[in-house]
Amino acid sequence: MTSSSSSVSSSSSLPDATALRRVVARGYRWADLQADLFAGVVVGIVALPLSMALAIGAGVPPQHGLYTAVVAGAATALLGGCKFQVTGPTAAFVVILAPIASQYGLQGLLTAGFLAGLALVLLGFARLGSLIRFVPYPVTTGFTTGIAVVIATIQVKDVLGLGIEHLPDRYVDKLAALWAARGTIQPEEAVVAAATLALLLGVPRLGVRIPAPLVAVGTVSVAVAALHAAFPAFDVATIGSRFPTTVDGVEYAGIPPVLPRPALPWGAGLPSWALIEALLPSAFAIAMLGAIESLLSAVIADGLTGKRHDPNAELVGLGVGNLLAPLFGGIAATGALARTATNIRSGARSPLAAVVHAAVVLLAIALLAPLVAYVPMAALGALLLLVAWNMSEVHHFVGLLRIAPKSDVAVLLTCFLLTVWFDMVVAVTVGFLLAAILFMRRMAELTEARLVLDGGNEAGEPTLPPGVSLYQINGPLFFGAARTALDALGATNTDFRVLVLDLSRVPVVDATGIVALRSALDGLHRAGKRVVLAGPLPRPDDALARAGLLDDPRVVVAPDLPSALRAAER
Repeated sequence: MTSSSSSVSSSSSLPDATALRRVVARGYRWADLQADLFAGVVVGIVALPLSMALAIGAGVPPQHGLYTAVVAGAATALLGGCKFQVTGPTAAFVVILAPIASQYGLQGLLTAGFLAGLALVLLGFARLGSLIRFVPYPVTTGFTTGIAVVIATIQVKDVLGLGIEHLPDRYVDKLAALWAARGTIQPEEAVVAAATLALLLGVPRLGVRIPAPLVAVGTVSVAVAALHAAFPAFDVATIGSRFPTTVDGVEYAGIPPVLPRPALPWGAGLPSWALIEALLPSAFAIAMLGAIESLLSAVIADGLTGKRHDPNAELVGLGVGNLLAPLFGGIAATGALARTATNIRSGARSPLAAVVHAAVVLLAIALLAPLVAYVPMAALGALLLLVAWNMSEVHHFVGLLRIAPKSDVAVLLTCFLLTVWFDMVVAVTVGFLLAAILFMRRMAELTEARLVLDGGNEAGEPTLPPGVSLYQINGPLFFGAARTALDALGATNTDFRVLVLDLSRVPVVDATGIVALRSALDGLHRAGKRVVLAGPLPRPDDALARAGLLDDPRVVVAPDLPSALRAAER
């Protein structure tokens, strides 16, 4: 089947046109299942260390990252609009989730994720998924590079074994705390981190099909355990020593071998309105960033496979995944580009590969929990350092600084600095405002107006009858351009008796454009001028008709410019 026949148009598809439904309608064979099983196992192995590391980066115990991969990963795959998307905790969320966890604890973090899930479902059913493509590239690049800088900074504590109990929320305070603790560097931790980074970078060069994170983290964990057994003085922090967990009166080192259990994220009863009100800005930032990252990942998946996703169905699936994950202890989730690309490269055929990935993580919780306790924190910190470097897109960032227009560079640096120095709530809000302002400014620059007093002087200009002037507007007549385009009529030459207002190249008119047009017509009427409107297109024509301008006795309406000139001469 060709990619065009299997695609679903985002403009016409319903939010419930899930990728799984399309796969089933096409026909699912035994060979497809075998391919999905293999790809799902590979991605599940990759997701294990990443899910734990990202949960720790967000300020919660590692098992909550695994719960996220299980619940959100399966739910989004079954209900989403992309065949190959793998959903789970991602590095982009760390800078949003960490301050929430610090201020409101685990319950506040889960509640914020639940509210974000509700917002995502509403966005999907409102068919707003396709609007994400209007977010300018400098905005997304500023976000991702800023997020990468913050994530890398957070990992310095574990990579060097610094004696810091808790990093502050503000970035400046983080830097101050790291600098103040520079005398507590543990060489053993630095060696473990360096060895992990060397394996993460070296294993892919060997051409083996085993995921590099599994080889690196697994090998370093075994080596650290062996060194500690032989030399007790060689002691580094591990998941087991950092995150003891008590479940049903039993204390476990690291993640407990307990499957996700359903519970209300905010505790018993209903959440207080004060909590909801306090978490709404963060929930909005989670929803917007999750939508952007997930849909960008889906677009890249389309490019790798030649298929097309349904953005509205993807938002609904992602929203349901974020509604269900907090009910089982999972944090916020979105489409994970690295895991999605791994899924595609491993031969995935359908969303069932992502479901298999979730099942692999679930089995690891049940069967491998005691072994996870031996994973060094420095190894996970090194893994996140590499994740931060990969997501930073330094070459794209530097390239934009070199070649982009000054307005784009200003947007890029603003989003980057707000992400680093403040938080993602501020950065997302300001970034979207900048995107809107940038769009409006450029749309306004497209609208041009010119006055022709007597034609025939330049090639292509129409010949005007005596006493007739021509005013042409080219471009959208909306609030960003209407005043500029029509205010010039007040300063036009007063020698003409009839003005032909050419609207044949105006694709759209909004309320501000109608008001500006009415004001200009009133001014011309007071000056004793007659007006002929030439050729408004169908959409502006409807808007002008609803405003009563086409029935105005002071105005003559002609279907095109030649007809308008003949009417003006009469």
